[in-house]
Amino acid sequence: MTTRSDIEQHPDVAEMRSRFERATSNPTAQSVETLALITGVYLAASPWIAGFSGLTALAVTNLILGLAYCACMGGFASAYERTHAMAWTACAIGAFTIISPWVVAGSVDTTRTVVNNVIVGAVALLCGLAMAAGGRRGRGAASFGPSAMS
Repeated sequence: MTTRSDIEQHPDVAEMRSRFERATSNPTAQSVETLALITGVYLAASPWIAGFSGLTALAVTNLILGLAYCACMGGFASAYERTHAMAWTACAIGAFTIISPWVVAGSVDTTRTVVNNVIVGAVALLCGLAMAAGGRRGRGAASFGPSAMS
C-alpha cells in the first residue's frame, strides 16, 4: 500500500509561493498590473475613442484583443503563481495588436488605426514582458522594484 504525500507541504512549493508573493506585492508590480488593465480596457474601447469604429473588422479585432488582454493580465495580483505563464500570451496579444492594421481583412491601415494600435500594442507588449520577468527573481533575472531585491 502506498501513501500519498501532500505536495502543498513541500518546502519548494512554499518557497515558490513566497517568491511570487514578493514579486507581486510591491508598488512597481502593482503599477504594471494597473497599467496593463487600463491598456486592455482602452484597447477594447479604442475604435470608439479614437474614431475608427466604422472599420468593423479592426474594431471587432481590437474589442476581442482588449478583452482577452484584460483576462490574461487581470489575475496576477491574486494568483500570480498560477497565472504568470499567461504573461507570454499577453505579449503575443500586444505583438498582434501592433501588426493588426496590416493583417486584418480590408483596408484598415489608416494613419489613425496604425498610430493607435502601434502605441497600445507596444504598451501591452512591455507590460506583458514586465509581468513575465517579475517572477524570475530566483533564477537570476530582473524582478520588480527594490523591495523584490531583498
